[in-house]
Formats: sequence, structure tokens, C-alpha cells
Amino acid sequence: MDVERTALPGIGLQHVLTTSRGRRIGIVSHRTGRRDLVIYDRDDPDSAAVTVKLTPDEASGIAELLDTARIVEYQADLSRQVEGLVTRQIPLAPGSPFDGRTLGDTQARSRTGASIVAVVRVGEVIASPRPDFDFHADDIVVVVGTAEGTEAVAEILATG
Repeated sequence: MDVERTALPGIGLQHVLTTSRGRRIGIVSHRTGRRDLVIYDRDDPDSAAVTVKLTPDEASGIAELLDTARIVEYQADLSRQVEGLVTRQIPLAPGSPFDGRTLGDTQARSRTGASIVAVVRVGEVIASPRPDFDFHADDIVVVVGTAEGTEAVAEILATG
């Protein structure tokens, strides 16, 4: 996928991508922090058919949703591509022995062979968390491995 980046003097930056179906979608990043989501006219690729003005918080929220969807899509693709490999999302329950402790403390990979590949926290995706990453109650822990390995990680997170 190619993204065109254009400086807009006095305004900010414009990033435009063309979808596989030929639709042009852009983001105009204003110096003020505002973002405009732009869908360009099919017949005139330089004219906006729709423009949605977004606050910085709204833009961040949409970015988080898109990023979360990409990780879920990636997980689904992995499951289809590799027989025996599963992806599991495990909620870290309040009262878990790992609430407030690090990923490294779980020793999940060495104990189960499964890998913790991401954590979703309040809609934010933390991909490839490091061993010093601190878990919090209500995190969603994304694990990839065999069915037995992911089940073992769920057990570790629940009981230690």
C-alpha cells in the first residue's frame, strides 16, 4: 500500500491512500491538532466527496479502533495459515496473581511454549509487550500457541 504525503503550507500535512477498489481516502493533519478524514470523489480524485472534522481525541480513538482490528485480523490469518496454531484473548481478572506484576514474572513462554503477543488495555493495543510490561486487571492478554499452551497461559494468569 502506498501513502502519498503532501505538505500543505499554512495548514499541515495530507496523507492519502488508494484502496484496492480505487477509492482515495485521506487524512489532513492540521497544525492545530485537528484531523480531517477525507473521502475523495470517485470521478474527481482531487475533490472531496465527504470530509469529517475530528478532534485529536476522536482521531486517536479511530486510530486505536483500526489498529485493534488489524491485530485481530492478523491473528485470524495466522490461525488459518498454520495448522495447530491458535490465538486466544484472555481477560486478566481482578484478583489475578499477576495484576500489577510483569509479563516476565509469568514465565509463560518457558512454562507453556505459548507467546503473549499483545495486550489490549482500555481500547489501546500494546503489541509485543516487553518482559518488564506491567499487567493491570481487565487487560485482555493475546496469546498465540497450541491449544494446550494457550490454555496453560490462561491457567497461569488465573491462578499463578
